[in-house]
Parts: sequence; structure tokens; C-alpha cells
Amino acid sequence: MSADRGQERIRVAILMGGRSSEREISLASARSVISALDPARYERLPLEIGRDGRWALPSAESLQELGAGGGGDGTDPAAGAASTLPVPASGRAPAALLGEVDVVFPVLHGPFGEDGTVQGLLELAGVPYVGAGVLASALCMDKDVFKSVLRDKGIPVARSATLRPGDPVETPFGFPVFVKPARLGSSVGISKAHDDAELAEAVELAFRHDEKVLVEEFVAGIEVECGVLGNLGDAVASLPGEIVAHADWYDYSAKYDEGGMELVVPARITPEQVARVRELCVAAFAATECEGMARADCFVTGDGEVLVNELNTIPGFTATSVYAKLFEATGIGYAELLDRLVALALERHDRRRGLQY
Repeated sequence: MSADRGQERIRVAILMGGRSSEREISLASARSVISALDPARYERLPLEIGRDGRWALPSAESLQELGAGGGGDGTDPAAGAASTLPVPASGRAPAALLGEVDVVFPVLHGPFGEDGTVQGLLELAGVPYVGAGVLASALCMDKDVFKSVLRDKGIPVARSATLRPGDPVETPFGFPVFVKPARLGSSVGISKAHDDAELAEAVELAFRHDEKVLVEEFVAGIEVECGVLGNLGDAVASLPGEIVAHADWYDYSAKYDEGGMELVVPARITPEQVARVRELCVAAFAATECEGMARADCFVTGDGEVLVNELNTIPGFTATSVYAKLFEATGIGYAELLDRLVALALERHDRRRGLQY
């Protein structure tokens, strides 16, 4: 699979930053993506979304930090005016540049980026983009609805109960349990509760981030993650990797602090369990109508059962992030992974362009 369209360079807009609490992770991922996209094949146009939702072209200094070069690389640092969608701005509005690129690479995490909102904008603009579409993005962001869909498709998941504001704060699973906002990522707002007092505190914290909260059973076993890559009917799974958190559980610090976790690839599970993880991850990818990429988080229980816990449609994307490392161990390096994702975005757009609405 190749993103090469003859000798002409492909113009890629990299969307980064965003309004969510995962903004810094997005910026780190975007730096890696920009640096790894071959400038001989791609014109790289960074577009930054601020915490206030305003879109801007990074300054020349920021572009140098990002490794994207100056205007000769398809960027226009002088056009620094920002606009808040959908209000037009004077001058050359950064959002308007989306109509001038070949493909958009959203490197956004959490609400207002990974949840279908940006994907809907790109659909309206008719611009090819990397990753899951509107439905899959929204569905996978909502852990409650995601689990319901997987249960309906016969894919095993960890049990959970859903709380809304005003609901009794209780657990049907005993203790410990995990409490999490239904529509957030990177372990933000998640707590492990060991008794009723901790449960009440955990639910209060989770409600600061979302109006829907999950109380999820504790699953004793091995936590594994698996990357999925592809479009309709041709998705492939990476080798699974085992997460060894140097803490009580895989929280935000374990994910992002130096030395917070260890990734063991391949995971220390049986060949049959490896095959089962890969099978269920591709099945979950298809059941949620994902395309492009996703990272699946799973558990292998003490009795050997595999449970799918969630799909992340825009996983952390530095060269040392779990998704990239899993595919590197599977034989697909970081630069090739980016090439494939761009090609998948263009292929999907070409395929869907023939549909009649």
C-alpha cells in the first residue's frame, strides 16, 4: 500500500492540540508525526487548535520546534490569524486551508477531536482524513455505548454499571472497582475504589469530567494492548503487548511518566491467547465500523478468557508510543505506518466518493 501519487508531493495537514485535557499528549504525538513524514513525499502543514477552540497556524519558531520547516514546506507562518469555527476571520483563516490539502491527519485526543466532532467537520468539507469516521469515533469514545455494541456482537467485555447525575452511588460488583468518565481517555478522571468512601470520591471526580460515569468491575489478569490497521474488510492486528505498570494500576502517570510502565512484546501469554486477542481486536474494529487505525485495550483473565475493554481511535502517536511499538515488533516501522495510514485515508475517500446521497 502506498500514499505515492506519482511525483507530486501529498499535502498533509496535521491537526494538533485541541480543547481536551489530553492536549499535551497530542502536541507530543504531532511532533513525532511531522518529523517522520518524509518531506520528499509530503508537504506538511501543522494546524494547532487552542484550548479555547481557536485554530491557528503555528509561528515560525513553533514550526522549527515541530521540525516542519517554513513556508517552503507548504506552510504559511505569516498567515497567523486564528478563527473560531464557524466564524470567519479576516485574512487567510487557518480552517479554510483544510480545503487546500490532500489529506488531514488528526492527531487529537479526547473530546473535540477524537469523538467525531472534527471528523464531522472534515466530512462536511469533503476532505480525506486519517482514522475512524464520525460514527466509529463517537461510539468508541463513549465506553458505555461501546460496551453495549460489543455485547450485542458477542464480543466479551468487562462488566460495568452506568451512573448519571442523581443516581445512587453504588457498585454491583463489590470492591475494588474502577470508576471512570464515560467519554475521556488517557486515564484522566479515573480512580480505583476499594470501599464506599473511595467510591463516592471517585464518582465525584469522574463527574467533573463527564455527565456519564462508568463503575467497572476489577478484572484480575494480564493487561494487553493490540494495534489494528486497515479499512473495511482488510484490517490486521499487531502482535499484542503486555502492559506492566510500575504502580497499583495503569494510571496517567504510569502511561506518560518516564519509567512508569514497561511494554513487553510479545505479551507473555499462550499462542492460543495471542491468536484470540488478535481475532477479537479485529472483530471489535469491524463491529464499531472503525477504519484506519485503533489501539485495543484487553484483559487476559486468570482462566485464559480474553476481554476487550476499549478501542482508542487516535492512540498516542509518538515513535515510542504503544501503538507504534506494537507494529514495529510486527514488522511495520513508524514511517511505513504513517505512509499506510495516509494511503488508507485516500483509499477510503476515493471509495466513498462514488456513493450517491
